[in-house]
Formats: sequence, C-alpha cells, structure tokens
Amino acid sequence: MQDSGINVLFMGSNFLRLLEGLCVTLRISLISVILSIPLGIFFGIFMTLKNPFSKAISRIYLEFIRIMPQLVLLFIAYFGVTRAFGWSLSADVSATVVFVLWGTAEMGDLVRGALISIPKNQYDSAFALGMTKAQTFIHIVVPQTFRRLIPLTINLTTRMIKTTSLVVLIGITEVLKVGKQIIDANRFEYPSAALWVYGVIFLLYFLACWPISVMAKKLEKRWG
Repeated sequence: MQDSGINVLFMGSNFLRLLEGLCVTLRISLISVILSIPLGIFFGIFMTLKNPFSKAISRIYLEFIRIMPQLVLLFIAYFGVTRAFGWSLSADVSATVVFVLWGTAEMGDLVRGALISIPKNQYDSAFALGMTKAQTFIHIVVPQTFRRLIPLTINLTTRMIKTTSLVVLIGITEVLKVGKQIIDANRFEYPSAALWVYGVIFLLYFLACWPISVMAKKLEKRWG
C-alpha cells in the first residue's frame, strides 16, 4: 500500500520551500501595495479635478486597467513590451509593475469615491465658519476620507495578495510553482500528494489574508 500523500510535505525541505514560495508571493504583493497606495491617492485626487483633460486621461487609464485581465497585462508586460522594446526586465519586476498599475487604478477609484461621498453641506458649513479651502480639506475632508479608506485599502491588500498567484504563469517560482514542482517530483510514489500540497497552500494563503480581513471588518464595524 502506498504511503499517504501527506508524507511528501515532510520530505527533505519541501515544507520550507513552500514557505519560501509564499515569501516571494508576499514580497511582490506588499511592494505593489506600498507603491500603489500613495500613487493611488494622487490619482484619486487627480480624478476629482474638474477639467475635461484630467477626466479623459483618468477614465481611459481606469477603464483600460479594469477591462484588461491581470493575466493579460502580465503577458503584455513580460512577453510583449519587454521583448518588443528590448528591455531587460525580470519576471519579478514585470509583475510588480503590472500590479502597481492595477493597484494604483483601484486605489485611485477608492479615493475618488471617498472624496465625492462627503456631503456638500459640510463644505458650505466650513466656509460659513470662515475656514479656507486648505483648512476645510485638512480638518474636514482628510479625516473623513481616511476613515472611509482604511477598511477598503485593507480589502484591496488581500485581493492583491491572492491575485499575485498569477505570476506563476510568467515563470516566477512562488508558492504555487513550488507546490507543482513537489507534486510532479512525487507523482508516482505519492499520487495523492496534490490534495495535501494544495491544501497546505490554501492554509498558507488563509493565514496570510485572514488577519488582514478580520482587521478590515473590525474597522468597518467601528467606523461604520
């Protein structure tokens, strides 16, 4: 009788390799989040400018990023643009660029929504009290926008962590790639290894995203 597929997790450094693959996933996603948040804030403010040029540019960028699947963007960046222009970009850099572009668009739309959700009468009340536009923005707009954005930003972070699993398709050895390598190397001796390996990968993703998700729910409940 063949051994249980769970044994493959404890052979050699297989489990450690899965953890290292998860670190690759988290590194790409967290770098993308850290860069996307400030860029998205500026983009969101840019989207609220009331002139035709800014509206046209922001709409084209936002719609392009939203309509195009992230996987297609990865292929364009890594297999298309870099080869067409002779750029020497690694898969890691290409993936980071794509997820920053995506995260900036998503974050920008969240910022835009938070800014326009503040009732006009709050601006009128601030001006009636003698506050300038700058004071209104700092003391009225920013605090409320910040409270609206924190839970949404945390949710975006979990989405980016999960979506970065697509980088396996451009050759990055992240947690899914490592899992497939382990399964392929033991497919004859441990035919049921896939269940256990992918089960552990599910658990690793859950442990990475669940605390962030809980934090978002608590903040939504506290500031709702």
